[in-house]
Amino acid sequence: MFTGGAIIFVLVGILLALALCGPPRLRVLLRQPSLVVGGGIIFPVVVLTALLIYTLSAGSTMLKADTPPAARIEVVGEMWWWRVRYLDSEGLALFETANDIRMPAGLPVELVLKSDNVIHSFWVPNLAGKLDMVPGHVNRLRIQAQEPGLFRGQCAEYCGAQHAKMMVDVQVLSADDFQSWVASQREPAHEPAGATLALGKQVFMQNCVQCHAIRGTLANGTSGPDLTHVGSRLSLAAGVLPNNVGALAGWIAGSQHIKPGNAMPSFNQLSGENLRAVAQYMESLQ
Repeated sequence: MFTGGAIIFVLVGILLALALCGPPRLRVLLRQPSLVVGGGIIFPVVVLTALLIYTLSAGSTMLKADTPPAARIEVVGEMWWWRVRYLDSEGLALFETANDIRMPAGLPVELVLKSDNVIHSFWVPNLAGKLDMVPGHVNRLRIQAQEPGLFRGQCAEYCGAQHAKMMVDVQVLSADDFQSWVASQREPAHEPAGATLALGKQVFMQNCVQCHAIRGTLANGTSGPDLTHVGSRLSLAAGVLPNNVGALAGWIAGSQHIKPGNAMPSFNQLSGENLRAVAQYMESLQ
C-alpha cells in the first residue's frame, strides 16, 4: 500500500508539473474530458477497490492463521483505563492486570477487544493499526512484535472527559522472560513484611476492598483494577503517572485532581502515616 501510494503521488506530481509548465500542446491534451474522467474517477475507483480487497484478504488471513497464538489476551475498555485478562486455551482467565500488556517477541498474540460502556479504540501505533472496542461486540486483533521493546498505546476513539489520559504500556519480552512473568503474575500477593507494610495492608482493607482485588487476601472488588501485582507495573492511572511510592501516594490522595471524573474518589482524609504506609504496601506488591 505504501509503494502504490508513492507511485501514484509521483505520477500526480509529474502531471501537475506538465500542466503548469509543459509545452502548450501537451497542456491542451491534459484538459481533455476523457483524461479527467479516466484519471479522476475510473483510476481512483479501480485502485481503491483493489486496495480494499487486498486489505480485507490480508486481515482475514492474519485472523485465520494456522499458527495458534502464543498468548490470548482480553482487553476491556473501561472509563478511563484498560482491564487486561490473560486467557487459557479454553478462554478462561488465568490472571488479571490493568494498563499493562506483556507479550513474547517473535510470536503471534491475539487480542480480544471488548467494551462494556462506550466505544473505545485500541491503538499501539508501532505494532498494529487501531481497532474499535464496541459494546456488545467482540473484535480480535492479531499482532506480532519481532524484538523486545517498550511501546505506548492510546485510546484512539473519543470516550469522555479523560480520553486523552487513557494510555497503555505494551512491553515485548523474550519468550523465556514472558513465561517467567506469566508464572509470577499467577501467584497470589505475598504477605507484607514489617510493621509499615502491615499497616498499609490494614489501611487498604479498610478503604479499598469495595473496588479492588488483591489475590491471596480478602480484597475481591471488581469495579476497579486488580492490584495483586500493581508494584510491578510500569505506570499508574493508565499511563498518567510513573509507578513509584510518591506517585502512588499522590494518586490515592488526589486522584480527582490528577484525573477528574474517574471512578476513584480522592482519599485525602488519610493521615500522612497511613497514606505513606498504604503506598509502600502497594509498591511492595511485585
